[in-house]
Amino acid sequence: MAQAADIVIIGGSHAGSEAAFRLRQGGFGGSIALLSAETHLPYQRPPLSKAFLAGDITSEALLLRAASSYEKSKIDFHPGVRVDAIDRAAHQLTCADGSPFAYGKLIIATGGRPRVLPIPGADLGGLHVMRTIADVDRLRPEFLPGKRLVIAGAGYIGLEVAAVAVKHGLDVEVVEFAPRVLARVAGEALSAYYEAAHRKHGVRFRFNTGVEAFLGEAGQVRAVRCSDGAELPADLVLVAVGLVPNVELAQAAGLEVNNGIVVDEFCRTADPDVLAVGDCTNFPLPHLGARVRLESVPNAVEQARVAATVLNGVPSPYNAVPWFWSDQYDLKLQSVGLNQGYDTLVQRPPRHPDGFVGFYMKEGRVIAADCVNAIAEFNQAKKFVAANAVLDPAALADPAVELKSLI
Repeated sequence: MAQAADIVIIGGSHAGSEAAFRLRQGGFGGSIALLSAETHLPYQRPPLSKAFLAGDITSEALLLRAASSYEKSKIDFHPGVRVDAIDRAAHQLTCADGSPFAYGKLIIATGGRPRVLPIPGADLGGLHVMRTIADVDRLRPEFLPGKRLVIAGAGYIGLEVAAVAVKHGLDVEVVEFAPRVLARVAGEALSAYYEAAHRKHGVRFRFNTGVEAFLGEAGQVRAVRCSDGAELPADLVLVAVGLVPNVELAQAAGLEVNNGIVVDEFCRTADPDVLAVGDCTNFPLPHLGARVRLESVPNAVEQARVAATVLNGVPSPYNAVPWFWSDQYDLKLQSVGLNQGYDTLVQRPPRHPDGFVGFYMKEGRVIAADCVNAIAEFNQAKKFVAANAVLDPAALADPAVELKSLI
């Protein structure tokens, strides 16, 4: 028998789950169906590469909400359901088992998947990615003291896994195509800070080189060949080279795609009955004055809020300033804004012995900030960036000047 709902959400992601509950909180009284390709209830992804991988928390602790919350809010959760096609003219989805699912309005929250390396040996055992609970469940049994782990990619995921791995006694080497860690998101000073922190814990780095092939024996990875000719012994490998937005479903349905599903400031596609939220979207960021695709929980939550206001008939546009975080060792990084195009980095002496505070400026305005173990400075930085504040670099750098006095 065909199923239907007034609003169908594709993707049991943070964005998808949040959109469902925001709809109810805003007074939506119709039927809501949340379709998830995974069998778990929607859960937090950031702890996967940190506390969950380390075994400090259970999968139940990852859940965004208990099953009873969905029942109480009359949100019909459908686990293990993959959508293969969207027929916009008929307002109907086709699920992987061939069954139809009709919708009145549709929210696409399909997120993304780890980028893979299409190179020789990519089918060997012992190669891992980090995106789902299942990924961690596959990796953790191999996370044993003395094992040699090679990580391809020195971004947030790669570094977070490296931090957990060395704590568990693994031998860790990171291969990065760029000349430094966090090259796509951090300035050179913060990159140097994190490289030093990891080297202090025994992590080795190989920069300015890519991965050319995975070498194996009996179907299991045994080494990683780099483009500089080096062969690194490996018992297991993590490929952490970025995220690919899941846009194929939207693209096949005729929706515009350009590094994400193209939406406006209200998360609307060109089809008035289809919205999109989360990691899979390309949207205008008012603060930046440009279109972006962001991979972050705060963005997912904000877009879910926006989509819910639209479908509840009280549209409120996206107006948040992006922020991010990362936990590595005892270092808590909190970043706000996007530092692309900065012309000045102002470093402020940290109050914490293992801290870092850096303000990125462009033409005198604070456009972004990185704060490590510096929550007070981060809170002020959020205000600076949101206000597009023009500040005196000397005052920002002077620890004797209270940041809150500057705005």
